[in-house]
Amino acid sequence: MLNGALLGILEDAATAVLALTDGLDADAFFASRLAREEVLCQLRIMTETVASLPAETRMLLADIDWAGWTALGMQLKTDGLRERAAVWAGVQTLAPALLLWLRVYRRSRPEMFSFIP
Repeated sequence: MLNGALLGILEDAATAVLALTDGLDADAFFASRLAREEVLCQLRIMTETVASLPAETRMLLADIDWAGWTALGMQLKTDGLRERAAVWAGVQTLAPALLLWLRVYRRSRPEMFSFIP
């Protein structure tokens, strides 16, 4: 049940990141205070959620770049926006890939996404 909730949070946040950045290039994204702040909020939610996932879950969903998410989480805590490349990589690479893999795993391992104990 915990896995289902945490994976649902990741899916919702990744979807929000993609919606908020649709059609934006890096310059437009960083110039947009509202979009930037909300995306940073969603990325922080995602990195904190990843940190909360049991190691067993991460092993079962091995195609997801957990190390990338962990690294982004550390950079968001220490560097904020000073590491623009890392934030943009989270937006353009980590979030879309995560969403894709969650959809793949939802089909192949539906029990992991269940809220039924």
